[in-house]
Amino acid sequence: MANLEQHVNQNIEKYIGELTEYLRFPSISTLPENRDDINKCAAFTAEKMLEAGLDRAEVMQTAGHPVVYGERLRVEGAPTVLIYGHYDVQPVDPVELWHSEPFNPVIKDGKIYARGATDDKGQLYMHIKAVQSIMQTVGELPLNVKFIIEGEEEIGSPSLEPFLKANKELLKCDVVLVSDTALFAPMLPTLTYGLRGLCYMEVEITGPSRDLHSGTFGGAVANPVNILSQIIAKMHDEDGKVAIPGFYDDVVPLTELERNKLALLEFSEEEYKNHLNVDELWGEKGYTVIERTGARPTLDCNGIWGGFSGAGAKTIIPSKASAKISMRLVANQDPVKTAQQFKDFVESVAPKSVKVKVSEVHGAEACLVPLESKAITAATNALSRAFGKDTVYIREGGSIPVVAKFKKYLGADAVLMGLGLNTENLHSPDEHFDLNHFRLGIISSAWFMEEYAKK
Repeated sequence: MANLEQHVNQNIEKYIGELTEYLRFPSISTLPENRDDINKCAAFTAEKMLEAGLDRAEVMQTAGHPVVYGERLRVEGAPTVLIYGHYDVQPVDPVELWHSEPFNPVIKDGKIYARGATDDKGQLYMHIKAVQSIMQTVGELPLNVKFIIEGEEEIGSPSLEPFLKANKELLKCDVVLVSDTALFAPMLPTLTYGLRGLCYMEVEITGPSRDLHSGTFGGAVANPVNILSQIIAKMHDEDGKVAIPGFYDDVVPLTELERNKLALLEFSEEEYKNHLNVDELWGEKGYTVIERTGARPTLDCNGIWGGFSGAGAKTIIPSKASAKISMRLVANQDPVKTAQQFKDFVESVAPKSVKVKVSEVHGAEACLVPLESKAITAATNALSRAFGKDTVYIREGGSIPVVAKFKKYLGADAVLMGLGLNTENLHSPDEHFDLNHFRLGIISSAWFMEEYAKK
């Protein structure tokens, strides 16, 4: 692939033009009025796969929006890479805060502005162009490639799990390549090797059958808002650890290698505090901020309500109080088991003066790919070659549920080779993507295929 980088550089304006065309589709998955745009965008994706050199590209119907499947399987005995992405995008509201039309891409200061630019059309399109660049310079891929590009990621991928379950043989692969994460900093090659899972719960505390006058009944009846606040306060100990019994039993601890790699990331706590406008940071003792936000489990109250919250005063003991609480999980923690531990804890500390209802809202498993794996080594080498500097490693604090589903149904780990930036306004007005990262992403993807094909 000696001429590949030169080929990409010579054709990058053409590729950017195609990306601009791709970004014009208002493929908003959550709005029924955009159903036709979704279908047209799926068809465009399949068309570009065939132009790139795939032997097959098919728009496959699901119970929801279609999945685009593609393949080129000509290298006998070589591994198979399944490339995942999503062509659907978020709504554009509030549209008045955009400085350009969301679906009329604008290039400014080396960045392309449009909804879906970094999440995820720009990133998935890198891989289609990587295939095309290899085909036009080498004549054949070094391994076998499959694509699965869905249209429901922004609404939770409800159709993807049934699709994976029904098409295990079609999607069989050795590794899944995903570009839907971020670089740690501009022009710094970054691999995300771990994602946290999620256990999302709701707690409802009920006291009296109706709101009561706080003067007449205060001191005789338990106040659900007070009780709920006390319960939440008991969920952490003084060292910032989650106090739910058994919560840490299955946590995979950080290895010395991981801690050494994470310690190489340039991070300033002072800049972090200033950016967030806080005077002091908080969290589990014994771990750095980078470790706490990506590699350790957490518990946070996301919302709490009950009683009177209008202007002025209303002196009541409210009948009910509720809270939504999320727990970010790490590798080996089971969201179902964690939900039961949480429920048992809340019920055990709640007094008999109130009734307690604990409900599970949503759960997702964490994932962790060993740093020594063949896929991580291949991605490391590819990124370092493309960027001309050492690749760094991070563990992402958020969740990408589909990654765990690939592991569950296909038995394949994912390489998270994102080229976006968290500052590129994904899900917000003025979403954009650095076109230099787009170019380097094409080269990195191609070289990943070359590196992973090595025996």
